[in-house]
Order: sequence, then C-alpha cells, then structure tokens
Amino acid sequence: QVQLVDSGGESVQAGGSLRLSCVATKLTGCVAWFREALGKQREGVATIDDEGRPYYSDSVKGRFTISKDNGENTVYLQMDSLKSEDSGMYYCAGRILGGCPRPIDRVSYTYWGQGTQVTVSS
Repeated sequence: QVQLVDSGGESVQAGGSLRLSCVATKLTGCVAWFREALGKQREGVATIDDEGRPYYSDSVKGRFTISKDNGENTVYLQMDSLKSEDSGMYYCAGRILGGCPRPIDRVSYTYWGQGTQVTVSS
C-alpha cells in the first residue's frame, strides 16, 4: 500500500509562485499532479515517470515544473506565473503500472493524496 501526503498550497497573488510537495511511502513508477476547481472535473496537469521524464498539460506547460527526489520519496510541483484559473485543490497521485499514460487520466491512478488548496487572486 502506498500513501501520499501532499502539501504546500496557499493563497497567492497572480504572477506569484508556489511549490507543492508530495511525500510518498514509496515512489511508484509514475506520479502525477491533478487539480480540481470548484464545479469542474479533476484535471491532470503534470506527470513524472520512474526515469524522471516530465510531461505537462498544455494549460501549465512553460509555467509549472515537476521534479522528484528519490532519496526523499518526494515529488514536487513548482508553479510559477500563477493565474487565477490555476486555483483549485491539487492532488498528487501514484500509479501501480509503469509509465505515465497520456493524456493524464485520473482513472489510471490508484493512490491519491488528500489534496492541498491553491488560491490565486488577481
């Protein structure tokens, strides 16, 4: 059983930056970050595979950076140039099988963090 604990969400002004963290009891083959805005479906924003290769949704490409520290079993999401539309609950997720499917689909992930709230005010 893999447990994920995500943290780092805060309220921030538009244009600002935040770094989210996801600490895992064990890093799975693929870890993803999702977000869910009020009234909207959960959206996958970034993944990182077991070799550290990142992938981003178009909505965050060029502004967000996903990385991991295998020694600390931690995956990070650095979010820069934040916009109001980036607001939402952010979740990290782990996948049993290797590889990171594209597009980033929530049904492919088994393990989920509890979520951390990001609020971007304009």
